This record gives sequence, C-alpha cells and structure tokens, in this order.
Amino acid sequence: MIKFSSISFLILIQLIFSSIVFSQDSLFVKSDQEIWVDSVMDRLSLDEKIGQLFMVAAYSNKDQNHIDEIEFLIKKYNIGGLIFFQGGPIHQAMLTNQYQSLSEIPLFIAIDGEWGLGMRLDSTISYPRQMMLGAVQNENLLYQMGVDIGNQMKRLGIHINFAPVVDVNNNANNPVINVRSFGEKPEWVSQKGIAYMKGMQDAGIIATAKHFPGHGDTDSDSHYTLPPVNHERNRLDSVELYPFQKIFDAGIEGVMIAHLNVPALGTQKDTPTTLTKSVVTDLLQNEMGFKGLIFTDALNMKGATKYYEPGEIECMALEAGNDVLLYPVSVSKAIAKIKKQVRRGEISRERIDASCRKILAAKYSAGLNQLDRSKPVVKIEKLEKDLNQLVYHVTRMDLINSSLTLIKNENDFLPVKKLKRVRFASLAFNTNEITEFQNTLSKYTKIDHFVFSEDKADSLYNVLKDYDVVFASVHNTSYWPSDNYKVKEHHLDFAGKLASETELVLTQNLKLDRELN
Repeated sequence: MIKFSSISFLILIQLIFSSIVFSQDSLFVKSDQEIWVDSVMDRLSLDEKIGQLFMVAAYSNKDQNHIDEIEFLIKKYNIGGLIFFQGGPIHQAMLTNQYQSLSEIPLFIAIDGEWGLGMRLDSTISYPRQMMLGAVQNENLLYQMGVDIGNQMKRLGIHINFAPVVDVNNNANNPVINVRSFGEKPEWVSQKGIAYMKGMQDAGIIATAKHFPGHGDTDSDSHYTLPPVNHERNRLDSVELYPFQKIFDAGIEGVMIAHLNVPALGTQKDTPTTLTKSVVTDLLQNEMGFKGLIFTDALNMKGATKYYEPGEIECMALEAGNDVLLYPVSVSKAIAKIKKQVRRGEISRERIDASCRKILAAKYSAGLNQLDRSKPVVKIEKLEKDLNQLVYHVTRMDLINSSLTLIKNENDFLPVKKLKRVRFASLAFNTNEITEFQNTLSKYTKIDHFVFSEDKADSLYNVLKDYDVVFASVHNTSYWPSDNYKVKEHHLDFAGKLASETELVLTQNLKLDRELN
C-alpha cells in the first residue's frame, strides 16, 4: 500500500494544477501563448515594458550613423519593433538579421507597403494602386495579391504591413488619400479591403486597416497639418466608419489611427484623434469591438507635432488607448516622460502592461517566440529571385488587365475591326518621344506615330484630321489633384477639336512607379 504524507499530497495537487487558473465562475487552462507572454512579462522591468511599445523608423539606404542609432535604441531601450522605409531587399535583409540578433525580445518588423514591397524597396514588385484595384470585379484576384504580397514580406522577415487603406475616396481635392483608396462607395471599399486583408493574413502577415476613423473626406494632408472632418455622427457611421466596422468584423488584426480633428467624435480643439481617448478607447475598442493591435500613425507628422511636444505626444497616445507608438520623434524623451507620468500616477502600470501583453501576444502569434536569432532569420541567398517569382508577376498583370476601364464606347467602336482598310495614327501628349504605348499599337497594325508639339499644333492638326482613327494618349500625369493632375487644358482642347473631324480614342497612361516618402 502506498502512503502519502499531507505535504507530498499538497505538492502533488500543486503540480497538477500549476497551469490552471481559477476565476469566479470558471476553470480554464492557460494557453501556450499566455504562458509565454507571462514568462516574458515576469522578467521585464518597467523600462523594458515601455520600450516594447515603440516602433522606430529604419532605412536600408542610410549610412552607418543611422545603423548605429538603431542598434543603440534596441540595446538601450528594448524597443519593440522597426518599420522599414526606403532601400533595397538585400540590405534590408542583412540589417534585419543584424538588428534581430541584438534584441532581447524578437523585434516586430513592419513596412508601409500598400501596393507591395515596391512602394518602398527597389528590385521588388509594385502592384496597382488601390483606386485601380477598385475597378477589379474579381475579388479572388485581390485575395491572391494579398497572398503574394504576404509571401514576399514573410520571405523578407516582415511581420506587419500597414495596409489596406479603407478610407472612402469622397473628396476629389484630397492631397494624401486619393488613389490610395478603393473608391467612393463604402460597401465597395469594404469588400475590396477585406479580400486584400484576408490574403495577407492567410499568408501570415498582420494586416492593418487605416486611417481610422476615416481620412477620405479631407482637403489637407496630416503629414503637414491637422485636417478637420466636420461631419455629424450619423454621416460618419454610414460612410467613414462603415468600412472599418466591416473589416473589424472580418477579423483584421491591426488598425492605424489617423491624425484628424473630428469634433463629432469628441476631439478637442487642435487635438488629433490619435491622442483622444473617446476615439481610440471608447469608440474603437468599446463601441466597435476592435480587439487587435492599435498603431498610431507616425508621431513625427505635423498632424501630431504641430500642437504637442515630443514626449507629451507619446504619453497622450498611450493614455488614449494606442498600443504601438509609431515613428516617435525622440524615444528617449518619450520614455522619460512616460516614466514620469507613471511615478505621478497619471499613467498606470496596468495601462502599460495591457499594451505590452497585446504586443507580446501578437509576436507569439507571428511565431516570434520560436525565432532562432543565433543564425540569420532572413536567408540572403536567392532573395531577389524569390521576391520576383513569375507567379507574382502573373498576378500583377491579371490585376492590371482586369482593372482596365472603358469609360465611353459610342456605337461599340472598340475593339476596332477591319484593320487593313483603315488609316491609323497615334498621338502622344505630355512627352517628347514616341512612347511604349504607341510602339505596342504597332504590333497590331500599321500606325503612324506623332508627338504633340505646341509650336506645331496647327500643322499637326491638319495632318491628323485626314486619318480614319487617331489613338491619343496622355502621359506623365499625376496621381494628385494639385496642378489638375498635370493634365493640360490645351491638350484636351486639341483632342476635342480633332475628335470633331475624325474618330478619336483618348486614353490616359499612368506609370506604376514606386512612391518613396
């Protein structure tokens, strides 16, 4: 017969129930994620917990001074993550390996890649802007783009993409959203954004809806000022907030708060939504039920810094309910200010713990708890080849082909038939040389090519009016409303005059280039 002493019995019971937590009305076993988060939290000091809340801007095209500064922030302040901007994939991979090896807790690596890695990095793919994607009828293509972008980012050691934009494009004079939006219909924006988001998250990337509570109906840029949104709450619910609620319900894991002034949501004079508790906590979390990671927009933007000092901004953002303090002006000033507020009892340790836990839980979900930093976390070999696989380019071309929009086609003139019986010409505006578009037309039939010249406009008109069909194309236009999108009135006047004499097909050609800002 085996006998237990009362002491050994108690030890046995303790061992059995060591990972079981009692609550008032239930009994549950901690998940592996909770156990890992608890183990990390137990060994972090207050300073280190605060450090986890910061995501700092990193560049792969800057000098050694910049690299030294990032390494200092990692080792000194235990920062939680990096957002990479300009540079190239090889150098970014090398720096990611270097920075991860220095960090006590694995770093979150993020990028602002709305249309893919090509938005920030050379030698990578740029997909169409979201406005162009808004014309794509097949949402499976948007999902596949999300998967492709997610796989490329994962290959490069990235965990978070600050996309999709779910702002509604309802202001033609918007200088910052514009082509970054899927369109002007809230339901349309929701459907497209959800498809893109699901693709990225199925590939293992944390997607981030932005710019909450909606930056579409502004005529100023929060990079340079604090834009007002003066609509009443019922209008905000039906337009600006609608896509966010839909994408929250669909399971997006991140959201970014915009620097806006929205009085109907409780923002005070000269105070952005980013720093307003009634927006970040009351509306976003309590009313709309968002439980994922909450990122500020970059805290160095004038929408935040115009009225508040470094350190003060970060404290207010934390008090408002944000988890991740993105792109702070000064990490040292911000941490010093937060610690001072904690000592005064103006920010509680529980508030810091709550965001730190959310960040660590998200790192666990991203697999960072298993990251082996004793060896390179991103393999350099064949990196550029892997990021430019043929299948990715096929998806890109499918999106472009599916988004081409025929705005007007009187008498079903297009596609043009009976090619051999017709005299064709092409005319390019806003360029000094024959374009790729014109050369491509020549692959189908014989076409005479012309480039518009102001000083030869009259003679050019007299020549072109005798052709049966003229394909006119406008090049080198802008995405932005300033300077009328760089579309010249006299070019349109010339095209209109020519259309009264012959069949004219007018097209606009936008180059899918990278935007580095």
